[in-house]
Amino acid sequence: MAKTRHIQQRMNQRAIKSQMLEIVKMFGVDDGDKTYLNRKGIDAALDELNKISQQMQKMRSRGGVVLVESGETEITTYTLDSYNRSQTVH
Repeated sequence: MAKTRHIQQRMNQRAIKSQMLEIVKMFGVDDGDKTYLNRKGIDAALDELNKISQQMQKMRSRGGVVLVESGETEITTYTLDSYNRSQTVH
């Protein structure tokens, strides 16, 4: 989204980075023209990110996870390193 000269000046004056604004857009509460992210919202987002981080650590330790889909239907799933073609007998 385009930024006005005004917001660029205010971001510089207030040490607010573009990435911070992206986080506000993702996790903030819409209130008319404004979107805000208060301490309670930040704490809730951090809790969710910690949960996601824990799940990602588990997935990483398994070598990754595969989800097989067809259209909108989830068909099967398995760990990425559970299937190795070189082990298959021909």
